[in-house]
Amino acid sequence: MSEQKRYALIGTGGRAMFFYTAIVRDFQHTAELVAFCDTNTTRLAYANSRIEALGHAAIPSYHAADFDRMIDETDPDEIIVTTIDRTHHQYIVRGLERGCNVITEKPMTIDAPRCRAILDAVERTQRQVRVTFNYRYAPHNTRIAELLASGAIGDIHSVHFEWMLNTSHGADYFRRWHRDKRNSGGLLVHKSTHHFDLVNFWLGTKPESVVAMGDLRFYGKENAERRGETQFYSRTRGSEVAARDPFALDLEATETLQKLYADAEWEDGYYRDQSVFGDGISIEDTMGVMVRYRTGAVLTYSLTAYAPWEGFRVNFNGSKGRLEVEVVEQSYVNSGGEQALEGALESRTILLRPLFEKPVEIDVPTGSGGHGGGDPQLLEDLFGSRSPDPLNRAASHLDGAWSIATGIAANESMRRGQMVRVDDVLKL
Repeated sequence: MSEQKRYALIGTGGRAMFFYTAIVRDFQHTAELVAFCDTNTTRLAYANSRIEALGHAAIPSYHAADFDRMIDETDPDEIIVTTIDRTHHQYIVRGLERGCNVITEKPMTIDAPRCRAILDAVERTQRQVRVTFNYRYAPHNTRIAELLASGAIGDIHSVHFEWMLNTSHGADYFRRWHRDKRNSGGLLVHKSTHHFDLVNFWLGTKPESVVAMGDLRFYGKENAERRGETQFYSRTRGSEVAARDPFALDLEATETLQKLYADAEWEDGYYRDQSVFGDGISIEDTMGVMVRYRTGAVLTYSLTAYAPWEGFRVNFNGSKGRLEVEVVEQSYVNSGGEQALEGALESRTILLRPLFEKPVEIDVPTGSGGHGGGDPQLLEDLFGSRSPDPLNRAASHLDGAWSIATGIAANESMRRGQMVRVDDVLKL
């Protein structure tokens, strides 16, 4: 029988439910949830109500300021960090120092100094950090890795990768704390960490130099004014103007949004339903990046946060042919619906085009669950039997660092207006 490990979870917002629900519902024999920790007592109480609804007893709850007391009193083997991105490093480093291994939501952190602090803490403590890159586990992404590793298209020379966030999911980043780059590092860190990690994983290499351009072209008050808008609001609740805005988020639309945010805002003043066409947005919504990798391969990448559909296209060009992929995903608003639908598939096509031969459509078994079927497999790898994986999909702190290295260098390239060497901004 597998050893039962003890877990404390830090940050009980929308993403946290993915982890604590799985532990108490699906992994009782291998994992035990022993504590919640957050800055907001209303959200802490809601987290306990969720696990009680699943038949689990309430567990001790701690304010973030009492993190060390939580470790002393509940003795977790591992902590799970699902706080806002800019605070990940605080809990990761302190957890390592207190003798815990760490599971952290992506991105591992948002900038070079914070990343360096985590790397130094791992080296100092010899403890483990895992980053939850669920897209690695999606069956289609796994199949891409297998095809490329098999030499199906030979040496890979270039990759074109286009990711679309639609006007539901994409807009959501401009309502929340992510809209402030100081919190999230911008979408080239917060969101693209998934995509840059996939390229590192698929190609088996690391980024060397980066050139990036990006702007706020669609969201924000100034852009709306250019399009002729004259009526604005700061948040949806209590606004008649918001009632006519298809981008407005109704916090009473679901119990989860109501309990996590509407009922909790009196404590910390965090408004989950801010207008995407308001002031104070400091992240980009339209981005283009070029990356050269250590193998010599070149990536052209784009991210659009207001597309009419959700998903991605990625094409690989190699010495023996070309691999073409299109994946369409279901739309999702964090905490606005069934979590298993986040990134769930609508369709996918993988086409192998060998040189001088007819194209071949690659059949891939369909996986159930969010992120293209990757979520259940990630959870099993985190909390279940942890059987050997020939693809080595479990992501370490170094994988987490290399994934954000591209985004950090891209942010620096946009700031400078020139190419940036990854080693100059983050030495790994």
